[in-house]
Amino acid sequence: MRSKVSQWFETKVRYDRTTEEGQKKVTEAYTVEAMSFSEAESAITEEMVHFSSGEFDVKAITPAVYGEIFFSDVDTDDKWFKARLSFITIDEKTEKEKRSYITYLVQAHSVNGAVKHVDEVMAKTMIDYDIVSIADTKIMDVFEHKSASAEREDKPEYE
Repeated sequence: MRSKVSQWFETKVRYDRTTEEGQKKVTEAYTVEAMSFSEAESAITEEMVHFSSGEFDVKAITPAVYGEIFFSDVDTDDKWFKARLSFITIDEKTEKEKRSYITYLVQAHSVNGAVKHVDEVMAKTMIDYDIVSIADTKIMDVFEHKSASAEREDKPEYE
């Protein structure tokens, strides 16, 4: 299990998908790592070229409510869940308990798997937390930013 803190954008892409009945227009959600809306559009366009044989449209781009994603190494973890956690802190001035809420995106196979992954990551911290909710999402995949040096490494030296 690894986690990554970054700026994330949720995108919706409409394209033709080949099904048993033939071509069908679908709209699917993807998350991309980017610093701006234009970078998010560029990133999802670059990724979708590999998945779509025809034309596609980027229908929506919105900043994600989460800043950290928990990536699973397990092949069967093929879904994405939004986990909302409550953290209890003590206000230094008033000495009263204060709750703050943070949302994470978690890769897992089921709700129980998402809970297990959240507990696994949070066990490494000393923070008291409660899992307020875990909800399934329609996100198909998450695309991390590719650095220029990583792109050069992927390309053969001679073409």
